Amino acid sequence: MMPETKTAPKQHYLADLAGVPMNGRPAWLNALRADATARFQQAEYPHVRMEAWRHTNIAPIVNTPYASAIAPTPHGLTRNAVGDKLFGGDWIELVFVDGWFAPDLSRLSAMVPDMYAGSLHEVLGSPDAALAEPHLGKVLRGENAFTALNAAFLRDGALLHVPANMVLQTPVHLLFLSTGRRERLAAHIRNLLILGRHSQASVTVTYAALSGDADYLNNVAEEIVLGENAHLDYCKIVNEGASGNHLAVTECLHARDSRCRAFLATVGGRIVRNEHRTRLEGQGAGCDVGGLYLNDGQRLIDNTLHILHAQPQCDSRIHCRGILNDESRAVYLGKVHVLRAAQKTDSNQLNSTMLLSDKAIIDAKPQLEIYADDVKCTHGATVGAPPPELVFYFRSRGMDEATARAMLTRGFAEEAIGDVKPEAVRDRIRRHILEKYGAKRLG
Repeated sequence: MMPETKTAPKQHYLADLAGVPMNGRPAWLNALRADATARFQQAEYPHVRMEAWRHTNIAPIVNTPYASAIAPTPHGLTRNAVGDKLFGGDWIELVFVDGWFAPDLSRLSAMVPDMYAGSLHEVLGSPDAALAEPHLGKVLRGENAFTALNAAFLRDGALLHVPANMVLQTPVHLLFLSTGRRERLAAHIRNLLILGRHSQASVTVTYAALSGDADYLNNVAEEIVLGENAHLDYCKIVNEGASGNHLAVTECLHARDSRCRAFLATVGGRIVRNEHRTRLEGQGAGCDVGGLYLNDGQRLIDNTLHILHAQPQCDSRIHCRGILNDESRAVYLGKVHVLRAAQKTDSNQLNSTMLLSDKAIIDAKPQLEIYADDVKCTHGATVGAPPPELVFYFRSRGMDEATARAMLTRGFAEEAIGDVKPEAVRDRIRRHILEKYGAKRLG
């Protein structure tokens, strides 16, 4: 029988919430937390009887009594020790350890005047809290019990504010490290990215484990606000440990003529759900959402994507690719929702999955919900093994089968990352591809 999740206990989270200080600075934050706590108490945990979670059983997460990281602890790490997780160079890098900002590991020297990049916890306790107040907790609509729990804690995460008319030449890296020092730790991470009108920025968000064996949970909520004609390059890399879990909801709100080019790469984690939601609420806005998910073992990866076309002459593109091996499972749910006012919508959606094992499973469900009558919308999904005729072609030229399959697999993955920027991010994802799909690994 499927483990029941909706009635699982919440006492461990509520006990931790009782230890979160309410210092009255600012008062609106206390009200936001209190309201979220009430919603969490009333909400069901996501479970497989809910349509949006029908193929994603998170009972192992719900039934585990995680302890929440309500305060930072000394981490004992150095930049040299985590150097392979950093980009260095001219990047602005904000590093968080078990959900808390680590200024000694961060690199902020490349920041320019008038912008803000730093700890959400620190800014909420300062006069600069006015930067966050108009948007924090007001963008996210894709709520479930875990997003309500995230808002109830709302302790730390990243705040990026790029003012109007600024073209930020330096890329930003938000790095969230899970140490595994404490078993069954939950980090409730909140990120807020704000780009003013006519501004531009490139942001990469990485979630990485320093210990592969620890059971932990990263419960992430992220709000992105794009002003008129703002342009954002956004990349997210999920490389959690073999026993690490990742539940995330990101919502991006677009004003007129704004654009976001997003890429979601999932290469590690036991249970990973990326829920990426886009609201095109300004005329002429557009988004490109790409993705690559690499799965093996008995892991589960869920990419749930939702794009709302609310205004005319907006365009959207979703192109995701996945590679599944062993007894792994993946879920792809992509929905494009076009309101009646959103005439002249142009939308294209495609999910392609390569299966390297006859025991791997993909549940793919691309969807269109259209109420306007002057639109151009397409959607589709493909699933299959490496083409046997191409394997035969390579073998007829002297390659063994493992090498042929490895080349085809890497080529399939490479096609997904061709437009990823900056180049350093694309190279890092490429290394994951090469490490996972070498000839010896697939032989």
